[in-house]
Amino acid sequence: MTDESTKLTDDRSEARTPARPSSARAGWLVPAALLALSAVPVAAGAVRMTGLLGGAAITPENARFFAAPLPVVLHIMSVSLYSLLGAFQFAPGFRRRRPGWHRVAGRLLVPSGLVAALTGLWMTLFYPRPEGDGDLVTCFRLVFGAAMVLSLVLGLAAIRRRDIAGHQAWMMRGYAIGLGAGTQALTHLPWFLIIGTPGEFPRALLMGAGWVINLAVVEWIIRRRSAPIRRVPSPGRTDATATGR
Repeated sequence: MTDESTKLTDDRSEARTPARPSSARAGWLVPAALLALSAVPVAAGAVRMTGLLGGAAITPENARFFAAPLPVVLHIMSVSLYSLLGAFQFAPGFRRRRPGWHRVAGRLLVPSGLVAALTGLWMTLFYPRPEGDGDLVTCFRLVFGAAMVLSLVLGLAAIRRRDIAGHQAWMMRGYAIGLGAGTQALTHLPWFLIIGTPGEFPRALLMGAGWVINLAVVEWIIRRRSAPIRRVPSPGRTDATATGR
């Protein structure tokens, strides 16, 4: 048997070898973490929806939602769909087994993400400010809400011109911003436990930190994926041979 036929046989055997269970489980670590992070805004939204639909008592804290319920209802529904459905886009094994999943899910994710971002911007601009919110947190909400809309639009434009890498990068940025509420719960928790309720300025910084942390992680992933692979010369090969000179 020649070297070429041996290599072909080995390749076919490798292709038939099922994925290791440990590798399959590892592929679900990121989606599981994202689902856990999504549980915070989804649970908070469910509580808000229950209050609105169940006729909860109107208080100064929720009066703005009862006065104009449509934006907040659309926001809760779209954010819940976007955060939960989007987590499965980070499961490579699941996407390989279901090739049509990514496209079908994308047709739901882009509209739901846009609705979530646009209703968030509307509420920031037209709802009365809740107690504890100042100009800085309002500015953060407007900046990151607009950035989410821009990311989704650029991601959609990228896939229409068959730019897969650009599409993935922009959609990941949009998802990172949309999941900011989950990370904000984590940035607020130590402050609540150690100091108590944050004031206006610390609250704004803790809110902003949630979005910044998510985007920083995503940018690290994007740059790691796009980094060129450096080939290490095999033992016994000279630099000239390794570089093809």
